[in-house]
Amino acid sequence: MLRKVLRQCYSIHRPTYAVPRLYRRLCSSPSETAAATISIDRSSLYNPPEHSHQPSSDSELVRHLKGIIKFRGGPISLGEYMSEVLTNPKAGYYINRDVFGAEGDFITSPEVSQMFGEMVGVWVMCLWEQMGQPHRVNLVELGPGRGTLMADLLRGTSKFKNFIESLHVHLVECSPALQKLQHQNLKCIGEENAAQDNDKITARSSFGTPVSWNATLEQVPSGLPTIIIAHEFFDALPVHQFQRASRGWCEKMVDVAEDSMFRFVLSPQPTPATLFLLKRCQWAAPEEIAKLDQIEVCPKTMELTQTIVERISSDGGGALIIDYGLDGVISDSLQAIRKHKFVNLLDNPGSADLSAYVDFASIRHSAEEASGEVCVHGPITQSEFLGGLGINFRVEALLQNCTEEQGESLRTGYWRLVGDGEAPFWEGGDEGVPIGMGNRYKAMAIVNKKQGVPLPFQ
Repeated sequence: MLRKVLRQCYSIHRPTYAVPRLYRRLCSSPSETAAATISIDRSSLYNPPEHSHQPSSDSELVRHLKGIIKFRGGPISLGEYMSEVLTNPKAGYYINRDVFGAEGDFITSPEVSQMFGEMVGVWVMCLWEQMGQPHRVNLVELGPGRGTLMADLLRGTSKFKNFIESLHVHLVECSPALQKLQHQNLKCIGEENAAQDNDKITARSSFGTPVSWNATLEQVPSGLPTIIIAHEFFDALPVHQFQRASRGWCEKMVDVAEDSMFRFVLSPQPTPATLFLLKRCQWAAPEEIAKLDQIEVCPKTMELTQTIVERISSDGGGALIIDYGLDGVISDSLQAIRKHKFVNLLDNPGSADLSAYVDFASIRHSAEEASGEVCVHGPITQSEFLGGLGINFRVEALLQNCTEEQGESLRTGYWRLVGDGEAPFWEGGDEGVPIGMGNRYKAMAIVNKKQGVPLPFQ
C-alpha cells in the first residue's frame, strides 16, 4: 500500500528518457535510512511579519550597528546591514549557533532526506567522469551548514574507490560553531597542517578523504580540477534594494529613528551599489524594468560568480548552484525568518536569518561576461534535477529495506524534495502537511566547455 501511494505521488517526476547505468548503480545501493523528524521548510512560509514589543536593552550587535550609523553620520545600506547581521565576527547570526533543523529557524533539503546529498553525489561523480576521472580533484562546498550534504555525498559514493581517493574536500565556512558540527558529522579524525591564522584546518573524514576548512573560496588552493557545490548559499549573500522615486532610483538604507529604533530611509543621492543596479538593468529587457517600483541587486553574487568562473576556466571542472529564486529581475524578496516564521527585518537583528531570492539570470550574465571558457546550463527546477539523476530509483531501493515508520519518512522527504504544494497523500493535521519545494527551488550548472554538457541539463 505504501509503495502504491508513493508511486502516485512521484509518477509525474519520472524521467521520460533512459537513465544511464551509473545512475542505477549509485541509486540502488543499500544504505541506512535516515528517519528524522521533518520540520517546516522555508519555501512554504507565509506568516506575516511579527514585531517584538517586549522592552529590552540593546544587544551587542544592535549597539554595533548604531555605532556604525553614528560614526558615518548617516544611514547604512541594507546590504551592509545584512552582512553585519549574518556574519559579524562576534555576534553574527551564523557565527556562534546551529541555526538548522527543527530546533533552529529553518530546515534545508539535506536535512529533509539523505537522498538529496546522494543525488548531488551522483551529479559530482558524473561530472568527474566527464572530466576524464582525474586523480586529484578539489571538491568545494560553499556554506556547508551542518555538513549533512557532504556526509551523504561521501557515503553514497564511497564504494567507488577511484572517485573517493581522488577527492580533497574543502568546506568554505566562516562560523566556528558550524565548523565544529561539520567536523563531527563527517566523523573527521585529527587536525593536520593547522595554519597559524586558523583559516585552514585539515583532517580526514571516516572515508579517508582529506577535509580542509577555508574562510573564503579564494583560499582554496588552485591548480587542480575543481567541483564547487553551492546549496542555499547565494540566498544569504547581502542584497541592496532600490525604490523608484520622483528623482529616480534611490537605494533603501537603514537608519536610527528618534525613538532609537531602526527604520528604512531612501538615499538622497546615488550610492556605490548604483553601478550594480545599472549593470543589472542593462541585462534586462526595458519592459521588465518599466513595470517595477523596486529592484533588488546582489553585488556579491556577481563578484562570487566571477571568482567561480575564473577558477573553473583556469583549472577545469564545474559548479552546481541550487537555491530558491527566479530567472529574472528580483523586485523585493528579502525576508527574516525566526523559528520557522517570518518576522520584521529590523526587529532584534542577529536573532533571525535573512535571505533573499537568487537572481539566476544575474548569475548567468555574470558568468558569461567573466569568461568565454565556460557554459551555463539551467536553471531547471529541483524536481527536474533530482528526477533526472534517478531519485525515483533511489527511493524504491530504500523502500525495500525499511520499517513502516522509515517508509513514511521517506515518502514525506521525497515529496518535500520533488513535489509542488501540499502532499496529496497526507492524512495528518494541517499544521504538519508536507510542502513540496520541487518547483520553487532551481538548479544551475556552470562548467568548463571542455567537460561538455553535464547531467541532467541536456
